[in-house]
Amino acid sequence: MIFYSLTIWDLALLVLRLSFLVPVVIHVLLTKRDVGASIGWIGVTVLMPLTGGILYLMFGINRVHRRARRMAGQHPWRSRTMSSQWRCDEKGAFAPLGSMVGKLTGRPLLGGNAIEPMHDGDTVYPRMLAAINAAERSVLLCSYIFRADSIGRQFCDALAAAHERGVQVRVLVDGVGSGYFNCGVARILRHAGVPVGQFMHSMLPWRMPFINMRDHKKILVVDGLTGFMGGLNIGEENIAASHPAHPVSDTHFELRGPIVHQLSEAFARDWAFTMNEELTADIFFPPQPSCGETPSRIVTAGPDMDLEKIEYTMLQAFTMARHSIRLMTPYFLPDDRFLTELELASLRGIEVDIVVPAHSNHTLLDWARAANLPRFLDSGCRIWMARPPFNHSKLMVVDRHWSFVGSSNLDVRSLRLNFEINLETYDAALAGSLDAFIASHRHIRLTHHDLDRRPFVRKLRDAAARLMLPYL
Repeated sequence: MIFYSLTIWDLALLVLRLSFLVPVVIHVLLTKRDVGASIGWIGVTVLMPLTGGILYLMFGINRVHRRARRMAGQHPWRSRTMSSQWRCDEKGAFAPLGSMVGKLTGRPLLGGNAIEPMHDGDTVYPRMLAAINAAERSVLLCSYIFRADSIGRQFCDALAAAHERGVQVRVLVDGVGSGYFNCGVARILRHAGVPVGQFMHSMLPWRMPFINMRDHKKILVVDGLTGFMGGLNIGEENIAASHPAHPVSDTHFELRGPIVHQLSEAFARDWAFTMNEELTADIFFPPQPSCGETPSRIVTAGPDMDLEKIEYTMLQAFTMARHSIRLMTPYFLPDDRFLTELELASLRGIEVDIVVPAHSNHTLLDWARAANLPRFLDSGCRIWMARPPFNHSKLMVVDRHWSFVGSSNLDVRSLRLNFEINLETYDAALAGSLDAFIASHRHIRLTHHDLDRRPFVRKLRDAAARLMLPYL
């Protein structure tokens, strides 16, 4: 029998390993909600205590969530957005949904709104630029992609001119989407004296984990009274008249009425998070007049205090459906929970239509999507391919009464990692027009035969791409 004695170096190494392993295990057990992720982090750290501990320290801790908890309830404008005289309740079949989303988000459903859908940059950009040029008190602008091309420079000129005439202008761009190493619009606007922030942007190595968390919102609020939101970024590719090499169609919305208060609040939260400045002045949150009859509410989501709230809203809406569910999205790679709810809706007789582009601007996403679609066809869902140009709209309509629109794609990145903003409305007229728009893009119906006839190599490629679903 052979006996081994531990040397002082063995004991030191053991202590070092445990000093990395034990804190990681404790933190994972107390904070991680996903069982698979928990097992993975613990397994990696057990096998490689030093490397695993460092990786967990860099990528495993949600510091955004921790910072959001510290800031929760501290915003001085919160009481204004919560105590609105325009609070209302949904009275019809969707009343349980309205109640649930109110509790989920902490935001009331507001009446007195006018919501106008608009399509493509050719229509939307002139309206947005006209609003900025007419601004008298304030302009708040947030965009995931804000290019320094010809259309981007038009926006920069309008924002700089507004700043020059005394308007309070704040611009927030994503730290990656608008250029990580070279953000042209930030440079132009700073040179003009316009306050501009880059969300989660840093060249420091220990802040690299935040690269995976992006601000995907698109918000414009002028004088606190007129708002724009939706899926439209700022760039030449959205102008069909300029004949871009890769044209992009999209849907955006103009908002008037009390709902603009909640839109301003969403911007103010991100601005305070990024720039440490609270937007407390009345020019950002003026009294709101009644402008229409559409009950509406803003729903935000992100890896902070709003984790998965957009997805939860969608899942609850699926359970409320009695006749139809229409979805239009540029990228369709939801998680298993989302897939199951849609399948169950279809199996109980709900007419489910999912419209996706025949080809998106991310080939890898198209490959991964193809491997997921047989499940939907098996349950009776109808999958439609929209012909070019690539449509970037994110629209959802249930029973031609409830609509859910905004910046969130139907993929794991948007539903879990990105900071997103959507708008829910309870309005049959608006829902009917969006339902018809989605229906107009049902160009080519996808069948089992289409998927089965793919060559074996393509099936293998698509199945392999699907394994990257959590990171796409």
